[in-house]
Amino acid sequence: MAKRDYYEVLGVAKNASDEEIKKAYRKLAMKFHPDRNPDSKGSEEKFKEAKEAYEMLSEPKKREAYDRFGHAGVDPNAGGMGGGQGGMGGFSDVFGDIFGDIFGAAGGARGGGRSNVYRGADLRYSMEVSLEQAANGYTTEIRVPSWENCDTCQGSGAKPGTKPKACQTCGGQGSVRMQQGFFSIQQTCPTCHGSGKVISDPCGTCDGVGRVKKTKTLEVRIPAGIDTGMRIRSAGNGEPGINGGPSGDLYVEIHVRDHSVFQRDGDDLHCEIPISMITAALGGKVEVPTLAGRAEIDLPEGTQSGKTFRLRGKGIKGLRSSYPGDLYAHVAVETPVRLTDKQKKLLRELETSLEDPKHSPQTRGWLDKVKEFFQ
Repeated sequence: MAKRDYYEVLGVAKNASDEEIKKAYRKLAMKFHPDRNPDSKGSEEKFKEAKEAYEMLSEPKKREAYDRFGHAGVDPNAGGMGGGQGGMGGFSDVFGDIFGDIFGAAGGARGGGRSNVYRGADLRYSMEVSLEQAANGYTTEIRVPSWENCDTCQGSGAKPGTKPKACQTCGGQGSVRMQQGFFSIQQTCPTCHGSGKVISDPCGTCDGVGRVKKTKTLEVRIPAGIDTGMRIRSAGNGEPGINGGPSGDLYVEIHVRDHSVFQRDGDDLHCEIPISMITAALGGKVEVPTLAGRAEIDLPEGTQSGKTFRLRGKGIKGLRSSYPGDLYAHVAVETPVRLTDKQKKLLRELETSLEDPKHSPQTRGWLDKVKEFFQ
């Protein structure tokens, strides 16, 4: 089968820069690497094709020959430039970078004697707040575990009076390079784990870690309108970085407790208002609780159970809202219980006086529907 054009394989133009070619190959190698696609024969072939294309185009002399003569210019059997190991530094370097990306060596050292530097892990803290606190906002303090430099060894990890020594395995670089044919793979030093140093006589307080676990107090401001599931980020208060890396962040996750009166639905609030059957029948003013105090609603005569009254602006003003939500008051007509004989007699007399269908329009309508159903 005829080989595809190397530029087409990498998906770049013929005048692409060396950096563009390198980026294109990194993307393809990450996508089709056999270790990421162990069961895909097609991925392995695409990886080999991309590797060959980069091998030729990353070397200036090979690229020049390919641009002039095509595949014949770089085919060793055709008397061209040859495909030996000479000049393969660029390919080895980029493959070493890709190898680190594939196997998770993020932030690893890549030459120059730099130790591996890692950002600290993020921490999560779950906080429960009341509905009133979530609606109005407030400031509180929390205690979270943290790592701080050991006072005994001043963070060095070595016993007082001694110092860490340079790792002999990596020469203090924190990484080692392994050569396999024309592949040059750089990875974290297995002896010092990327620090570039070895502690022969560790500190007794921190066991050579250089840090001790403590608890610190942080002030957290809960903004008004926050809701369950939202997070507050406290930058730099996560776990400390390794080898001078930046600290992670602390994320405070909010959970709003259930309220005894209100149910929250976004920026709106709902509550149930129980009323007597007399109030429902005659109407009148009924007091309704809100987060800001008391309010009143006017019940019309003949209010039915389930009737909903809307109080505009009596809900919660959310974090991203311009106006507060509403409060929905749901009427629940309460049936009297534990009646005396006299009360029962009065209710029966009242029922007799209300037998006219005009007093119970819903009952009349329902009975008519039942009759139609059984006809």
